[in-house]
Amino acid sequence: MPEPARLMALVPCAGSGARAGTEQPKQYQSIAGRMLVQHTLAALAAVARISRVLVVLAPGDATLGAQPGVETTHCGGATRAESVFNGLAHLRASGAADTDWVLVHDAARCLVTPALVDALIDDCLAKGEGGLLALPLPDTLKLAQGGRAVQTLAREGKWLAQTPQMFRLGPLHAALGAHAAAGFAGITDEASAMELASCQPLLVRGSALNLKVTYPEDFALAESILRSRAP
Repeated sequence: MPEPARLMALVPCAGSGARAGTEQPKQYQSIAGRMLVQHTLAALAAVARISRVLVVLAPGDATLGAQPGVETTHCGGATRAESVFNGLAHLRASGAADTDWVLVHDAARCLVTPALVDALIDDCLAKGEGGLLALPLPDTLKLAQGGRAVQTLAREGKWLAQTPQMFRLGPLHAALGAHAAAGFAGITDEASAMELASCQPLLVRGSALNLKVTYPEDFALAESILRSRAP
């Protein structure tokens, strides 16, 4: 009898975070008493069903250091998609099966909660399909040209993608690999690669608090939320 599929988390952590306006990569910025990425890893570690957490670092990056229950590999690429692709290859080479599930999560989404991760896992496992956390677009959407609004676009049926994004290792690796020769052009997240491979990922409702720390003002907001959760 084949072994049941395992659940693993992969955290690409090789980016520079240029839009954040910090001197060091934003994932290493101190927030609420620890590095931003450490909050991310703590949330994933609290999900008991995740058997393995892999952080993909840039070559030569020793900033994170050893973290309890976390593996690291220095195979980060020039883009997020390349880092994820390389991380998946590392998992395959180190014992993971193509049928195992991988939850890819942004290092900068430090406000994710174990409950949100569990909700994604529950829905994907129940339906036997890959999916992602996402939110229906709440605001009016504008098309811009030259810094001016030229058209209002319908927001019905449009969702804001979040992470984690959960797919079987083998199909996700193949879907990304199909675009490796082109430098992963057009691949903005794992779901986009799976869509181009003729899959239709599940949309599992996330949370507005599961924001990605991107701009300078996001740090104060994230810190406030993290401190409000402290026991």
